[in-house]
This record gives sequence, C-alpha cells and structure tokens, in this order.
Amino acid sequence: MATRNPLLDPSSLDELLLFRLTRLLAVAGAPVLRLCEGQFNITRREWRLIAALAQRGPMLSSALADHIHLERGRTSKAVTDLVEKGLVIRTHRPGDRRKADLALTEAARSIYEELFPEVVQLNRALLVGFSNAEVDALDGLLTRLQQRADTNLATATLPKANRKRGRQSVLSSPKKAAHS
Repeated sequence: MATRNPLLDPSSLDELLLFRLTRLLAVAGAPVLRLCEGQFNITRREWRLIAALAQRGPMLSSALADHIHLERGRTSKAVTDLVEKGLVIRTHRPGDRRKADLALTEAARSIYEELFPEVVQLNRALLVGFSNAEVDALDGLLTRLQQRADTNLATATLPKANRKRGRQSVLSSPKKAAHS
C-alpha cells in the first residue's frame, strides 16, 4: 500500500506547500525583521527595495516592483517612506514627470553594506547540517518551483484580485446576500 504524500494530497492547512513556505518565511525571516526594524529603522519591505537598488542600480518604481514581486502600490508607499527617511532619491526623467528613477543615498548604501552580510549569515545558519549535495538539490528545486509558479501565473485564468472586496465582510458580499 502506497503512503500518502501530504504535499501532493494535502488534507489540512498545515500540509499545503504554500502555507508551509509562508510559515518558514515567517520564522526564518524574523531575525531579519528584528535587524531591519531594531537596528536600522527600516521595514523588511524597505530592506528588499534597498537591496534591489544596491545590486541593480537606479530604476523606475515599476521595474523595482516587478523585480521584487511586490504590488506597485505597496512599492510606491515603501519608496515614499524611504524618500522621507532620506534613503532613496527620486530623479524625474526629462520630458516625463510621471517617471522617476530611484537611487540610493549614501546612508542607504551604508545600511546595505552593513546589513547584507548579516542577512547572508542568517541564510547560511538555516542551511547548517545540510550537505553540499542537499543544498544544491534544494537550490535546483527552488529554481524549478519558481519557474512552475511563473508559468502557472502567466497561464492562469483566475479573476483579477480585488483587495477592496477582500476587506468586505462576508455578510455584505453579493453571493451571501443572494443566498440569505
């Protein structure tokens, strides 16, 4: 008799791959969050933007959002916060004031240069006890999972997300009202 594989045939929330990954990110990312907020006065989201700009150079907010897989509205809010903190500079493009390149200030570069090695150490600590072959296999599996997720998203025929509707009470939704 074959044993049930909980990843292929989940019977509870705790067995869903995405839930397990979310839980892993929450626990493993907590030290990064503490460093960001406690030592550098930035959010983890702001850290992602700083790291991307440090590694890729100046770019438009839309390109930054696409690169870090963050909604454009949330990216815009984080960029505004970073500008207010003196960590990012917006430079409007000549002839099109709607577009602005984002670049790091020296203060943000200093944060990146100090924080990135600490985040690298936290990542390495997660992999302690795994052989090089296991780490290579994990890297390959994560790459394949990302490719599959990208393909699934590109070919999905799901309704567009509506964050406002998601905040409404279930009792006020049109389906619930029609069935009562």
